[in-house]
Amino acid sequence: MFQFFEQLSTRIAAPFAGESKRNSKVWQCHCGQSVFFRNSQCLACSAALGYLPEQSKIAALEPGPDLHTWRLSDEPQAGLYRRCANLDTSAACNWLFPAHNSGEFCTACSLNRTIPDLSVPENAERWRKIEIAKRRLVAQLITLGLPVIPKSIDEERGLAFEFLGVDLEGNLPTTGHANGLITLNVDEADDAIREKVRVQMHEPYRTLLGHFRHEVGHYYWDRLIANTYWQDGFRHLFGDDRASYADALDHHYQHGAPADWQQRYVSAYATMHPWEDWAETWAHYLHMMDAVDTALSLGMSARDMDLDYQPFELETLYDPQHPGGPSFLAFVNAWIELAGMLNELSRAMGQPDFYPFVLPPAVITKLHFIHLVIQGAGGKADEVLQVQ
Repeated sequence: MFQFFEQLSTRIAAPFAGESKRNSKVWQCHCGQSVFFRNSQCLACSAALGYLPEQSKIAALEPGPDLHTWRLSDEPQAGLYRRCANLDTSAACNWLFPAHNSGEFCTACSLNRTIPDLSVPENAERWRKIEIAKRRLVAQLITLGLPVIPKSIDEERGLAFEFLGVDLEGNLPTTGHANGLITLNVDEADDAIREKVRVQMHEPYRTLLGHFRHEVGHYYWDRLIANTYWQDGFRHLFGDDRASYADALDHHYQHGAPADWQQRYVSAYATMHPWEDWAETWAHYLHMMDAVDTALSLGMSARDMDLDYQPFELETLYDPQHPGGPSFLAFVNAWIELAGMLNELSRAMGQPDFYPFVLPPAVITKLHFIHLVIQGAGGKADEVLQVQ
């Protein structure tokens, strides 16, 4: 568990500083060169690289005994692997899967039901960007211990993605979620188009990864909240999901968010319906977890910065008595410091804020609820927060 730092002032003690072993975001090739999540080849020695989703690491590879099989250079006894068939496509997927598995695709690519129409010249680059974001999402879900089941295996409860463009009648697809099928308009991968929509929608933040994290939140609401132990707690925090979604949507676009929304919600869109509040808060939970874990695995900390933020207290949590409460609170407080530091770095480059949001206590309560739900589903959420 976290070594919990006593507060000697109102400053937030970054609880991960000095920690020696985390889920790394930087790995080493067998030649010693640093390699990263997206790499498929070492730039120093040209060794083949692959991502092992169950181990959350990039590994150097050497050819196996059979065609298209590979061994891990540092663990040749670990078995044989194959590289995803999308390695040599525009998706440029660097993931591995056990050689004895059937099929040609890795865990992430097996979720694809429809890929972009590659006869459209712009779509090759769009697909590359989409897959980079999707792989980051799927890797995080696996790390958290959440079930990632393709619809090709379980049509009713599985997950799938469709990346669509304009249809034959000239109609644009609508980004959204429907019973585990997440649809994305491929135009969202065009930076200029996405930024135009962001401004039109008055959104402070809009990215491909953000889309995926939001939409997959709807999927996991169906899997983890609906008709479960957590449903009453959800309705107490987020509202009654039985309220008409169509009516809520009409009201939101006619009247906008309540004037005091920033006291209770993570975004204006979250006020629209309890499902959207859940999906928006879920997305922010994933943002925070990945950003904190990445920053701290790289040795970043705001502990020595003069950021005099008031830390959140245990009473802010959904379950203040939960034994993992101090660990989660330390994570949240570390995020507040880190976001402040990164916002200033962004401003120094003339860029928009890295994290243009303010988290009120009510949102911290919801975030802790989501953390407990994820921990209950996969059992690995606390492991991501552990410090040894």
